[in-house]
Amino acid sequence: MRKMEEVRKMPDMQIAVLIPCYDEEMTIEKVITDWRHALPEATIYVYDNNSDDRTAEIALKAGVTVGYEPEKGKGNVIRRMFEEIQADCYILTDGDDTYSADRALDLLRGIQEGADMVIGDRLSTTYYEENKKKIHAFGNRLVQRLINRLFHADIPDVMTGCRALSREFIKRFQPQSHGFEIETEMTIFALQSKMIIRSVPIQYRDRPEGSKSKIHAIKDGVRILHTIWKMHWRGKSGKQKRRKKTGGVPGEHPDERIMNRLGDGHHE
Repeated sequence: MRKMEEVRKMPDMQIAVLIPCYDEEMTIEKVITDWRHALPEATIYVYDNNSDDRTAEIALKAGVTVGYEPEKGKGNVIRRMFEEIQADCYILTDGDDTYSADRALDLLRGIQEGADMVIGDRLSTTYYEENKKKIHAFGNRLVQRLINRLFHADIPDVMTGCRALSREFIKRFQPQSHGFEIETEMTIFALQSKMIIRSVPIQYRDRPEGSKSKIHAIKDGVRILHTIWKMHWRGKSGKQKRRKKTGGVPGEHPDERIMNRLGDGHHE
């Protein structure tokens, strides 16, 4: 409890909760309520991605700041949010009520302690038990292992939609993604930039009855794999160009990244 009180007492830190939405009228009010309760000092932003329902109307009635991105695609709306919103700590979550706000203070604390990205890790909790679509679970594990292998990392959940980001990350990150590959792009960018990454285990749950996922397993899966390959290739090309400029081939050095797990009993 003492540590949570210390987090709340951190002065002069602007906290923004970012909720990109497309047709989430069933859940957006609850998501706003949960995050407002978890972080009453934060400013909550809901950006509507050309919804066909009352998502924006409900968010406005809830008293949060509402923005709009007419070009459909999660990457498009997140890019718009990063361009328009100013804060010291950005907490990104989905509007479908699948991510619990219970670990909001742990996400915030990681940024306050110097991390550039704090990942909300679904895969180390009850994610498999809660997720009825096994193809999504398989895809998450496949992408996780691929990225960790290619980029010599140990990230527990590379595609989570819930994470905290520093001002420095937002300033340096220039997203190219248009769709659901945006989370993969963010993770790889942080790794390639040798930013400080932490993780917090969070609870993940199914959408409520009647709420439909916007992810298309095959189409979005192909885009995610293409993003991984493209960023890996660019990273290798960049290293080769730097080696040519220096006139030598330096030895391989292990990445000096910080990867901590908050709230697992080893960080007290």
